[in-house]
Amino acid sequence: MYTLGINAVFHDCAACLVRDGVVLAAAEEERFTHVKHGKRPVPFTTWQLPYHAIDYCLQEAGIPLTGVDHVAYSFDPRLLLGGHAAEEGCWLPLEPSARWKEGAAPWEPLFLSYAMNAPRQLADGAPHHLQRRFAGARPDGPYRWHFVEHHLAHEASAFLAAPYEEAAVLTMDGRGEIATTSYGLFSNGAYRRIGQVNLPHSLGLLYEEVTRYLGFLHSSDEYKVMALASYGKPAYLKEFRETVQLGAEGRYTIAPARLEQRFGPARERGGELEQKHFDIAHSLQRVLEETVLDLAGWLHSRTGAENLCLAGGVALNCVMNAKIRDRGPFRSVWAQPAAGDAGTALGSALWIDSRNRPVNGARAWSMEHAFLGPAYGDDEIERFLSWTQVPYRRLDDVAEATAGLLAQDRIVGWFQGRMEFGPRALGARSILASPMRADMQARLNEIKDREDFRPVAPVVLEEKAAEWFVGAGAAPFMLFVYDVVPGKADRIPAVRHVDGTARVQTINERQSPRYYGLLKTFERRTGVPVLINTSFNTRSEPIVCTPRDAVECFWTSPLDALVIGSFLLEKRAA
Repeated sequence: MYTLGINAVFHDCAACLVRDGVVLAAAEEERFTHVKHGKRPVPFTTWQLPYHAIDYCLQEAGIPLTGVDHVAYSFDPRLLLGGHAAEEGCWLPLEPSARWKEGAAPWEPLFLSYAMNAPRQLADGAPHHLQRRFAGARPDGPYRWHFVEHHLAHEASAFLAAPYEEAAVLTMDGRGEIATTSYGLFSNGAYRRIGQVNLPHSLGLLYEEVTRYLGFLHSSDEYKVMALASYGKPAYLKEFRETVQLGAEGRYTIAPARLEQRFGPARERGGELEQKHFDIAHSLQRVLEETVLDLAGWLHSRTGAENLCLAGGVALNCVMNAKIRDRGPFRSVWAQPAAGDAGTALGSALWIDSRNRPVNGARAWSMEHAFLGPAYGDDEIERFLSWTQVPYRRLDDVAEATAGLLAQDRIVGWFQGRMEFGPRALGARSILASPMRADMQARLNEIKDREDFRPVAPVVLEEKAAEWFVGAGAAPFMLFVYDVVPGKADRIPAVRHVDGTARVQTINERQSPRYYGLLKTFERRTGVPVLINTSFNTRSEPIVCTPRDAVECFWTSPLDALVIGSFLLEKRAA
C-alpha cells in the first residue's frame, strides 16, 4: 500500500511517500524550484502543490500517481468551514459568507477554497514536463483523498518516526487550522490527544513577531534570533513574562506584545544591531524556555511517560530543546528533524498509512537518519561534469583526499548520496571545514554572506562525542546544543559559540559510511574527530539538490574545492 503525504500550506511545501509503514522518499519543493521556503512574490502564492517533490517520490518508487492508494494533505479546511460539510474525497467551494468557528483564524477565503480544491489541483495542475507521472489521475481517485489536521500531522511525524513504543508528544508552531500547541500520548500503537492551545495564543507567532521586529524574515529567520540571544542579557524578562501568561492544564495565553510601544521603532532589515536587540532576543528566548519547561512538566505529570517527542517549527529551537533535555522531567527527548511544516507531509503520510493497514507487532520503520531525497551516481555525475567541460579528476580514496584538503584549511563543498529531508544539512549536501582555527567561522560566514554573529556547527564521530561535548550521546539531526568540553575548547574554537555551546551532529558508519569515513580519516591526520558542517548553499538559496546546483554554487562562491561523488573539482589557490 502506497500513501503520498503532501504539505502545501503556509510554507515549506513538501512530499513524502510511504509503503506499508516504511518511508521511501521525502523532499521539499524548494530544492527543485529554488524558491526558498516556497515563498513566491506576488502575484504568486505559497499554496501551490509540490509537484516536483511528488514527482521525485513517485519516481523513487517507480510508480505513477495512479499507483498510489491514499493521498494525505496536512491541513483540514473543514475545521474552518462552519456549517459546510465535506466528505473525504470531495471538494466544495467556500462561500464568502462562511462563518468562522470561535477561536479560528480569519483565513483568506481564497486559501480555503484552494485547499478544498487540492484534489482537483493534484489531478489537473501538474506542470507540462511532469505530467507523464500524473497522467490518468482524477480528483476522485483511484486513490482516496484525506484531509489531515495540521497539528495531528506534526504529532504523527514525531511519534510514528521516533524510536519509542510509548511517548508523550508536544507540538508547537505558529498556527494550524485552530491549534498552535498540542499535547498527546502515544502508547500501545494508539495516539490520544489530551489537550491543545488555540489561536490567537501562539508561542510560534510571538517568536515570529519578534523576528520581524528585529529586522529578519519571519517564518524563516527565527534561528537567527536564537543565535542573537547568546549575545544579550535578560533586560526585558518582565515585559515578556507579562506577555506570556501560564495557566492550568498546559494552557497559556499571549497578550499583545506591543513591541514598538515597549522598545521603540523596529530595526530595519540590514540595519545596525544594538545591545537592545541582543537583549530583546535573549529575553524572548529565556521566556520561551521557561514556558516550555513548565508545559513539559505538566505533560509528564499527566502522562507518566518516560520519553518525549517534539515537532512543530518551535521544536527547531535547539537551545530550547537542550533545556528540555537537561532540566525537564523526561528520561529522553527526540525531536523530528523536519519539525517545521515540511515534516507534516511525512506525518500525514505515516498517519494515514497506520490507519489503513493492519499493524502486527513492532513498527516497520523509525527515523534513524534523514537521507530521504534524491541521489546521483558516479556515472550520472561524470556525464554532467564532462558536458560542462569543467576540470575535474576521479579520486581513488575520497576520504583521504578530502581530509587532506580540510587539514590544509581548505573549505570543501561535499555532495554525496541521498539528499537530507528537513532544514539541516547533515553530510549529504554540506560545506565542510576544519574547526581548528577560530577564524574559520568568519571565513564561512563571508563565503555564505551570513551575519557575523551566526555560529557554525560541528559534526563529530558518535563514539567520540562525549569526549568533546559535555554529556553528548547520539544526536544525528543537529537539534540539541551541548557545552564544549573545557579541555577541548582550544582545539575546536571555530564551532564554540559565544555562550560555550555547540549545535552538535553525531555520525556513525551505519548512517553514512563515506561521511563517517571522512571524519575517521581527518581524526587520524589531526587527532580531532570533529569537522565544521554547514549547509551547501549561499544566501537566499535553498540547499543544493542536483549536481548542476552543486557545480553552480561552487563556481559562484569562494569555495576552495568540491567533492561530488568520487570526483574532485578545485580552484587554483590565490
